[in-house]
Amino acid sequence: MRFLIGIIFFFIFPVTTFSQIISVDFKESAALQGRRMDFVIKLKSTWTNPYLQEDIKLDMEIYTASGEVLLQPCFYVKGQSGDISEWNARFSPRQHGDYHFKFVLSKNGKIVATSRKFDARVRETAEKGFLSVKNNWSLQFDNGTSFRGIAENICWESRRKDDSKYYAALHQNASVYNYDRMLAEFAENGGNFFRTWICPWNLPIDFQDGFNNDRYQSDPAHFNPSAVRRLDHLVDLADSLDLYVMLTLGMGNFRSDNIGGVKTTDEFFAAEEAKTLYKNRLRYIVSRWGYSPHIAMWEFLNEVDNIQFNGREKPISSKAIVEWHTEMATYLKKIDPYSHIVTTSISHRDIPGLNDIEAIDINQKHIYKHTDLIPSEINAYSTKHKKPYVIGEFGYEWDWQQNFDDFAYEMELDFKRGLWYGLFSSTPILPMSWWWEYFQNRDMLPYYRGVRQLSDRMLLNGKGEFKPLALKAGRLEAYGVKCGEELYIYLYNPTNEVFSSSVEILDIIGNKKEIQSFDPLTLKYQAEELKDHQDGKILLKDLFVGSKKEKLYIIK
Repeated sequence: MRFLIGIIFFFIFPVTTFSQIISVDFKESAALQGRRMDFVIKLKSTWTNPYLQEDIKLDMEIYTASGEVLLQPCFYVKGQSGDISEWNARFSPRQHGDYHFKFVLSKNGKIVATSRKFDARVRETAEKGFLSVKNNWSLQFDNGTSFRGIAENICWESRRKDDSKYYAALHQNASVYNYDRMLAEFAENGGNFFRTWICPWNLPIDFQDGFNNDRYQSDPAHFNPSAVRRLDHLVDLADSLDLYVMLTLGMGNFRSDNIGGVKTTDEFFAAEEAKTLYKNRLRYIVSRWGYSPHIAMWEFLNEVDNIQFNGREKPISSKAIVEWHTEMATYLKKIDPYSHIVTTSISHRDIPGLNDIEAIDINQKHIYKHTDLIPSEINAYSTKHKKPYVIGEFGYEWDWQQNFDDFAYEMELDFKRGLWYGLFSSTPILPMSWWWEYFQNRDMLPYYRGVRQLSDRMLLNGKGEFKPLALKAGRLEAYGVKCGEELYIYLYNPTNEVFSSSVEILDIIGNKKEIQSFDPLTLKYQAEELKDHQDGKILLKDLFVGSKKEKLYIIK
C-alpha cells in the first residue's frame, strides 16, 4: 500500500528579521523522473510588485543526482506585502536518484532569507524527457529517442471578430476552433508538433483587456488570471496528447503604463526599462511553464523583420534587434534549468547577424508563394550558419483577403508538397502550413498520417541520422535519403503532363533487393520489381508519376 507523504519544513534560517521563509510543502511521492513536482512556499516579506525580480524574487536551488546545481525560478501566487504570502515552484527532474533543494529569497538584488536543504529521492520512469538538438535533421529526447516534428501552425483559437473577408464566419466558430478540439484532431491524424502564439487575442498573459476573445476576462492584475489558466490548460492538454509546442512569446504588453512600459517598438529593443520588463516576463513564463517537456521551443518573436520595417521610412536598427536577441537568449538560457530550445523567426528579410547568435539554437524563416524553394533554403541556411533551419510558416497564399476556394486545388497541392519537401530536407521540424482552419475544414488533416508513418520509419531505421542521396530524375523533382539500411525516395511531377521517366540513384549504396511504393493516402505498401542494380547503383525505369502528383519508394 502506497502513502502520499506531505512534507512541511519549518527549519528556516532568516538572514533578517523582516523577511522570512516560513514553510515549504511538497509531496515526496510525486518525485518521479520527467514529471512535475509542486512546491508550495509560504513566506513573509514586503514588496511593491511581486512579479518584478528587482523588487523581490524567490529561487529554488536544486542539487541534482549527478551533482549539477540548477536554479528554478519560483512565482508569486497570492498574499499581501507585509503579510504571509504563497509562492509556488514547479520542477521536473530529468534524472532519477537523490535530489536536494533549497529556497533563496532576495530583495533589491540581495539575499534576505534562505531555507534549509531538504531531500527527495526521484524514482525512475519511462518518460522520454526534454528535447534538444541532435543534428540538422532531428531532435532527441533525454533518453536518446530521436524526434522530428510533423507540424502545423495552430497559432490561436477562434476570435470574437475575425478580419478575413471570406472566412470570418468559419474562423469565429468557437465550437470547432478551440485547442481541445483542434489539437485532438491533429494528434489523431499523426501530428506531433504545433506552433502557437502569446498575443493580445490569444493567451494574453500580460494584457489586462481588449482581447477580441470571449475566453478571457478583463483584470488589472500584472498577469491576467484567465489567460494564465488557459495556458496552464494548453500545456496539460499537449502533455495528454503527446504533442510538442513551439511557444511564440511575442513582444508582450510592452506599452502598458501600469507596469512601466515604453511607447515605441524602437524603445522595446533599446530601452533598458523595456528589457528589464521583458526579462521579468521571461522569468514568470519559465517559472510557471518551463517544467513541461512538451514545450519544445521558446520562440521570441514572430517575423521580427516585419516589426523592424512595418511601413516605416526608417526601419529599426538591425544592430539593436540582434543585440536584443543576444541579451534575451543568453538570459533565457541562464534562468531555464531545462535548456529548452530557443528560436526566433523572420518573414523574408534577413537581419545581419541574427542567424549567428550562439544562444539561439534554431533559425527560422517563413515562405509564401514559393514552396518550391523550401529544400534549397533549408540546405543553404543550415549549411551557412551551422545550425538547424526551420520553415515556421509556408503557404500558397499569404493574403487573408483572398477567396482561397478560387484556387483550392493549388492550396491543397502546396500543403502536401511542403510536408514532403520538409521530410526529405535537413530540418528537424517539417515546414508548418498556415491557414489551419481552412485546411481542417477541407478535411486535409488525415494527410499527416502518411507523412508521420514514413517519418517514424526513417527515425527507427536511422536512429535520427540521415544521409542525402544524389539522384538524377530528368523532368521529375527527386529527393532521397538513406536511414540505416533503407533508402527513401520522393518524386514529384511539377508539370501538366504525364510521362515515363527513369530515376538513377548515383550513390554507392550497397546491395539492395527489395523496393516498395508507399501510398500516403491509403497508408499501403506495394511491392515493386527492382529491375536494374549494378555496381552498388540503382536505376528505376519506366516510372509514371501523374501531373502534380507524388510517388514514394522505400528500397531495402
